[in-house]
Amino acid sequence: MHSSAPERTHLRLGFVALSDAAPLAVAALRDLGARHGITIELCRQPSWAVVRDKLLSGEIDAAHALYGLVYGVQLGIGGPRADMAVLMVLNRNGQAITLPRPLADAIGNGASVREALLSSGRPPVLAQTFPTGTHAMWLYYWLAAHGVHPLRDVRSVVIPPPRMADALVEGTLDGFCAGEP
Repeated sequence: MHSSAPERTHLRLGFVALSDAAPLAVAALRDLGARHGITIELCRQPSWAVVRDKLLSGEIDAAHALYGLVYGVQLGIGGPRADMAVLMVLNRNGQAITLPRPLADAIGNGASVREALLSSGRPPVLAQTFPTGTHAMWLYYWLAAHGVHPLRDVRSVVIPPPRMADALVEGTLDGFCAGEP
């Protein structure tokens, strides 16, 4: 006998506070699960690593997550291996590589990306959101396309997206790749 009742009636949905989590917020605020007998609880997470870990532990049922995070878990890259699937796409990327004004101006005035990034005499510190995420892939591709080896010439760090702009202003970073916070 087939039941039309949902398998779960309460869903805990993890998200990182970024604009592409808007569909989850709308679903919760508009109570869109009610007609299906489902309540939605939004669970704000500080980073993609925490999203991954809480999905794996079962603390959250589903999440707004990076495409690469899901594939990384499926393949066991950057953490434990577990079966995971992408069930819906909320965004088609839209990330940007952001540099502080002096670096952007140097490039705008004719310096190559390589010259601008390596002019300080120390490896530049560039942030991305997760080691297997699209932000890291875009950043590394962009660097390599401009003659900067992404694994040797720069120091790549992971910072949660909502903290990247502040780190850039504070001078902790020389640039980052993330979606719009």
